[in-house]
Amino acid sequence: MAKIQHVGLIGVGLMGHGIGKNILEKGFKLSVLAHRNRKPVDDLLAKGAKEAKSPAELAQTCDMVITVVGNSAQMEDIVRRGDGLLAGLKPGGIIADCTTAQPDSSIALAAEIAAKGGRFVDIPMTRTPKEAEAGKLGLMTGGDPATLADIRPVLECFADTIVYCGGVGAAHKAKLINNMLSLGYAAVTAEALAAAKKSGVDLNALRQIVTAGGANSVMFQRLAAYQIDNDNTQLQFAIANAQKDVRYFLQMAESLPVSTFVASAIHQLYALSNAAGMGQNYVPEIIDVLATLSDKALAKGN
Repeated sequence: MAKIQHVGLIGVGLMGHGIGKNILEKGFKLSVLAHRNRKPVDDLLAKGAKEAKSPAELAQTCDMVITVVGNSAQMEDIVRRGDGLLAGLKPGGIIADCTTAQPDSSIALAAEIAAKGGRFVDIPMTRTPKEAEAGKLGLMTGGDPATLADIRPVLECFADTIVYCGGVGAAHKAKLINNMLSLGYAAVTAEALAAAKKSGVDLNALRQIVTAGGANSVMFQRLAAYQIDNDNTQLQFAIANAQKDVRYFLQMAESLPVSTFVASAIHQLYALSNAAGMGQNYVPEIIDVLATLSDKALAKGN
């Protein structure tokens, strides 16, 4: 396989900007597709990227295309629509999907891409926009090992941890399990911090106690930073995306089948927060949803 030289990128947002910046800085050619927010796109263009007019154009001109979109429905549209990736896919072209997606959807897309002579791998991410900018994301990878070896120099531009999970869809399965865990930790932490605030516990003292013991976690520290320090930059992940990720986990679990008592409760908290109009707010703000619910309940009781 010829060496990857030209990379396409769809999804230049909080995570995609850092991915694209690091790809450019490591000497690869980069073409991007704009969506709604022009600011990160324009920044990459100023750094030397080119702008494509459609997914088909990216697939036709680039050796590989990285997709960082919101959900499986968006990914399916980008691949299948009239000016989509399939329409422009050249023989041997590679689609590498970072989306937190439904594994069955990814497996179906991979088959369609293979039928056109292309290759599909799933490479969902862990960590935050801060690590994306620093080139220190974690990647789970799924698909043909030879294809993943071909694109590894590109992946190493923006990731310092790359873990092979198995065939196509395996990385997306691992990602859903990872996100259920992390978003579950966030939900439990939000309830604990809301209760601590209501009960008058010294939150700084609580943070010191938790930090020194077995209850400590990355998620605790991120939510504590929001509640105590009013710092909402530690977990820039939308509540609507959190709800979607846990829903995808539940759908995967249902097909296995396995019991999901806890995950179902976690999903309800994010669904409630989303329904309250906070879908685009960041996950730490579920603390505010819980506190508001408590205030309303107390007011009713009085």
